[in-house]
Amino acid sequence: MALARRHPAAGLIHHSDQGVQYAALAYVELLREHGIAISMNRAGKPNDNAACERLIRTLKQDEIDLRDYEDVDEARRLIGRFLDAMYNHKRRHSAIGWLPPGEFEAQHVERRLAASPA
Repeated sequence: MALARRHPAAGLIHHSDQGVQYAALAYVELLREHGIAISMNRAGKPNDNAACERLIRTLKQDEIDLRDYEDVDEARRLIGRFLDAMYNHKRRHSAIGWLPPGEFEAQHVERRLAASPA
């Protein structure tokens, strides 16, 4: 879904734990086809990507633990809404200068475009 919605440029880093779903051949091939670098936690080292772990903690605390979803479709819809609206566009993050991720990304794209030759 992220690939279809965002069309990320090559060079993106996809960080995950060592779950079988992230190591599956088809998944790894899809990432490579899009020029996405693969990064995984070392076994038994969940703090390798503290920012990702913090996202999961926030998602659980501020969305999942506060609701009783009617079904999987409702869970997907409401979790997606939380990530898109709240986490990406309102919640400020210390690791990126207290900006919401959407604003940080927009500034990054703007700087990249300004730096590229016309």
